[in-house]
Amino acid sequence: MVSFDTKSYSKKLLHLISWSHWFTFFNIIAAIALSSYYLFSETAPDTLLGQAYLVTTWLSHIAFLTFMSFVLILFPITLVFPNTKFIRTSGSIIFTLGLLLLLLDGFIYSRLGYHLNASSSAQIIDLIKEIAEENSLFYLVSGALAIIILGFEFTISNYAWKHLKQLQKTIFARFVIFALVLAFFFSHLTHIWADANLDYDVLRQDTVLPLSYPATAKTLLTKYGLFDIDDYMERKTSPLSFSQAIPTYPSLLAKQCSSGEKVSNSVFLVLTDEQLNEQQLGQFTRRSATSSAKLTNHVDTSLAKDSWFNLFYSLPSIYQADILAQNTTPMLFQAITHNNLATTYTLIDANTNSVEGESAWFNSLFSEQTQLTDISTLVFAERLNNLAPGLHLIYFKSGEEEAESKNNHYQFELFVDALLLAQKHKQQKDFIWISTIGNKDKESRLSTKTALFINPSLAASQEVTQLTSQMDLQPSLLKHWLGCAINSKSYSNGDDLISLKKDRVIANTADEGIMVFNKDKSVLIDQNGNFQSYSSQLAAPITVNKDFPLMIDGVHFIKRFSQQSTSEQ
Repeated sequence: MVSFDTKSYSKKLLHLISWSHWFTFFNIIAAIALSSYYLFSETAPDTLLGQAYLVTTWLSHIAFLTFMSFVLILFPITLVFPNTKFIRTSGSIIFTLGLLLLLLDGFIYSRLGYHLNASSSAQIIDLIKEIAEENSLFYLVSGALAIIILGFEFTISNYAWKHLKQLQKTIFARFVIFALVLAFFFSHLTHIWADANLDYDVLRQDTVLPLSYPATAKTLLTKYGLFDIDDYMERKTSPLSFSQAIPTYPSLLAKQCSSGEKVSNSVFLVLTDEQLNEQQLGQFTRRSATSSAKLTNHVDTSLAKDSWFNLFYSLPSIYQADILAQNTTPMLFQAITHNNLATTYTLIDANTNSVEGESAWFNSLFSEQTQLTDISTLVFAERLNNLAPGLHLIYFKSGEEEAESKNNHYQFELFVDALLLAQKHKQQKDFIWISTIGNKDKESRLSTKTALFINPSLAASQEVTQLTSQMDLQPSLLKHWLGCAINSKSYSNGDDLISLKKDRVIANTADEGIMVFNKDKSVLIDQNGNFQSYSSQLAAPITVNKDFPLMIDGVHFIKRFSQQSTSEQ
């Protein structure tokens, strides 16, 4: 025999479940309305099929996510504790948080290009802090928005509860649900067809909505303009290149470097193709007569043929062909010419048959070029200290033989010691940059290196633990050596080394794909969409899931200069 208490419980439970269905229905409509923000964050599809897919997947996917929030959260709570006031209050709070997360996710996607995720939490938090600093009303507006949404939830909760019998008699909801189910099946079948036929107009929408289809690296690279859409089918063997023309490399404006003070000191760039280690850096730091910045997480991803471009133009390798074709000298060398300073390039190469000095494209940047087999004529303090103020590059190129490499290593250290000793006899100290240039093999590109930036303008020596790169050298010298007031984003992808205060993502391109670095790991994404990762902490290759947010951050870094215009200089 069924007790009255059991009947009362069942009746209350059924009433609550019926209410929760209508409450969820109204939230589905609200979520669809708020999520329309995603549609305006992307360019519209070109084809009718792509447009139909966009609308149907938007309606059905957002409806599905909202309904699953009910199934996974509110429905189990209702079964466990079917208290009317508790369930209605809990439901209002749950869906308020859900709609707020939807708005936050849409905002993050419009700014960063990916949705809320754990792997990019640092970038997301930094973005929110940056917006809050720029707009003092950010938190006030966010709080007001939360109150408005919570008020909306209580309103529809109350309405659904009081008018439940009338709502149960209506039939309009059946047509809405039928349309959403139809849209669900249409969008999924369309995606299956597009995946089989590589219809880019449909596949590029994979990342638009949260918790949608997992995108592929190929599709994302095409979406962000690193592959030509017209070659979408054949791009497996095509090199990375911009699908649109890049901006013209800027020319220096006289007012940008018009401090009026004559530059009386020099910059020495001492480079080697042998990897430096912590012990060498510590030795050089101790012998330095002035303050220095020790770079312990330095990124140099290129092989020799591209590394010089990264250094002098402060841009990723993908820009090299187009920028060199423009025949405009790097901003640093334009400023050097403006200040009537000297430029010298000395190649130390024991191989007398080497033509590195004559064949290098950057040879024309220097007014004086010298090729030596050893440093015997360079290590005198009188000569080093009497060089004309300017930029002096000394590059130690090792040979193929082990003996030649050891000799290169020895001469490099001996020259640095002589240079640092000579600085102690100078009243006006020079800027000195000591680092490796390029990688001899592909295996070492994903590991971070070390470098040393001796900067007489520093108050005290410091260790820069944030990621740095060869692209940071030019902006740092323009600011600290020549005192030029130029926005680094107008001519480079680098930043001033001394002003770095937060972690960032650094990326570069290679023939195989793109390489992306953050503080924890580095990733190579090849043109077939494969991810190869390397742990900075373990100093070894690791296996990780595909980190598309990190890849998108890397793409944004690579495209930073291409998105600049000359008006921003």
